[in-house]
Amino acid sequence: MSLPQARRFDWSNLGIRVASATLLIPSVLLAVWLGGWAYLTLISVAVAVLAIEWGTMTAPKAPVRVSAAVCFAVLAGLFLAHRDHMWLAWGGMLLGGLAAALVARGVAERPANAAFGVVYLGIACVCLIWLRAMPQGRYWTIMLFAITWSADIAAYAVGNTLKGPKLWPKFSPNKTWSGFVGGLIASMATGAMMASLSMFTLNLAAATVVGLFGGLATMAGDLWESMLKRRFGVKDSGDLIPGHGGLLDRVDGLLFAVVVIAGARLVNHLGWGH
Repeated sequence: MSLPQARRFDWSNLGIRVASATLLIPSVLLAVWLGGWAYLTLISVAVAVLAIEWGTMTAPKAPVRVSAAVCFAVLAGLFLAHRDHMWLAWGGMLLGGLAAALVARGVAERPANAAFGVVYLGIACVCLIWLRAMPQGRYWTIMLFAITWSADIAAYAVGNTLKGPKLWPKFSPNKTWSGFVGGLIASMATGAMMASLSMFTLNLAAATVVGLFGGLATMAGDLWESMLKRRFGVKDSGDLIPGHGGLLDRVDGLLFAVVVIAGARLVNHLGWGH
């Protein structure tokens, strides 16, 4: 009896992904390197796109109003964080979430979905601003993106090549344990590689740990968004990026990873990992 033929690696989709990444990655790294208004503009544009995708996905009856409410709330926190008013940024985020909930309620949408959109996007964006503003922030932010990208790319490549048991078939039928392990190995290796740069006050062991937890957060963010898409009955959050879907599909892992790596940066600032 002949065995069923193994599913081939999706080289065409990989090519589209690589082409998209080739255009996006240099722009992101340039903005991170420059900092200041270039970095703030990059995140602000991303917030606007993410808010539109969130409103479209979660509020089909009134996507424009809900998207606008989420966008304004997150941008308010973002600009307060940029001006180094961190406590006001967090407080403004809570008020913005409440305001977005009231808007959603007024147009017969679920208030909790709008409020969660502010929290989901806002916490990550404030952490992105804080991380870049810290000493060595340029290099820590680049490490964040490098860990996230390496985990995502390795998980996709290893999972499609080796396949094997599914990681969480109920919500994400294409993800495998082999991809999960491959992504973690890549993120740990990336963290260790970044520690070799002289501008980091981070030893090899600590950097490997940062890579591990950053990779775990990336995977968790990816699975979380898969669960959200299943809940709201959509395949992708949008169609902005060829080969990736919407921007939220591209940064789902980053939204979780930045919180973890910002936490690592805080404890490193207090003396850990030197």
